[in-house]
Amino acid sequence: MTASLLGAAAPGFDRPLEVLEACHARILRQCATLEKLHAHLPVHGADAEARQAARAILTYFDTAGVHHHDDEERNLLPLLEQADAPGACELTELLVHEHDAQAQLWRRLRLQLEQIAGGSAAELDAALTQAFIAHHRAHLEFENTRVLALARAHLGADALERLGRAMAARRGVRFEGRS
Repeated sequence: MTASLLGAAAPGFDRPLEVLEACHARILRQCATLEKLHAHLPVHGADAEARQAARAILTYFDTAGVHHHDDEERNLLPLLEQADAPGACELTELLVHEHDAQAQLWRRLRLQLEQIAGGSAAELDAALTQAFIAHHRAHLEFENTRVLALARAHLGADALERLGRAMAARRGVRFEGRS
């Protein structure tokens, strides 16, 4: 475990399933920020706080969000399929489809957030914002209860190490685990 800037312990890549869960928690926090931003804009416009929130959401979903989907699609799901975990192929198809739907929503929402971050607009489409948030919340609940549970039940230490090493490499950080 490594200490984060806020002092709370964050899991290391030697515990990749916990890292994925922590990513899910951060995505949910970004969705909460997006919800607050949507409520903030009609009252305060694209003030400094709104611009900062928009930039933070953009940064998160443009970097960590992309890495997270790659972690799942390129590494976790293939490992589940290799382990012959029950329903792994169907899960892969479902999650890739959901990730694609999230990416489509993100592309539309991203344009609005860029304008807010730049101070040239002060509103978010309510239906789009709520769809983005609702889709992520339902998706993450499914991943936490079904996908990660399946991984815990069917992936051994070697597979988990391969997953953790791939996740660390994707982020350009050193893997701190067994050698």
